Amino acid sequence: MKVYTKSGDKGRTSLIGGERVEKFDLRVEAYGCVDELMAFTALLADKLMGEEKFSTYEAQLRQIECQLMTVAALLAVGKGGKDKVAGLNCAATEELEKHIDAMQEQLPAITKFTIPGGDERISLCHVCRTICRRTERAAICAGASFEVDCNATTYLNRLSDYFYLLSRTLTQLTATEEIEWRP
Repeated sequence: MKVYTKSGDKGRTSLIGGERVEKFDLRVEAYGCVDELMAFTALLADKLMGEEKFSTYEAQLRQIECQLMTVAALLAVGKGGKDKVAGLNCAATEELEKHIDAMQEQLPAITKFTIPGGDERISLCHVCRTICRRTERAAICAGASFEVDCNATTYLNRLSDYFYLLSRTLTQLTATEEIEWRP
């Protein structure tokens, strides 16, 4: 089977269920943002590979990649596709919350906004965080016109918090000075 089908050459694509839509459809934009987030999440996990002190977070990121694939599929559902994709279980969000709480317990409280930087892995957490926020906005925008699984948007909301806490955790694990915003 060839990778290319030529069916999208005129700016249309198929959603799950067979519905043909323009490539600028809000759902296509939303799952495209998820795709970008998955790629950067994978890159972050790759940057953490091979160091024992990061192994827990690498494993969490690999699980997040799988959850994001589910989110992308949910956003790609069109007419006739609703029963073809299993919904995102709220346990996925609860798992993120456990990870966030565990990281937060180990970190000092902050009194100022922090700015990305100091280590490539920390900055990459912030790249993931900002893409995640854009992805959440795109999913919510798609949800204003089409049915979108509310567990998917909740998951994305919590995931941006996860990436922020992971950046702070990596700051601590790498003994990097946290950069505070000083207006």
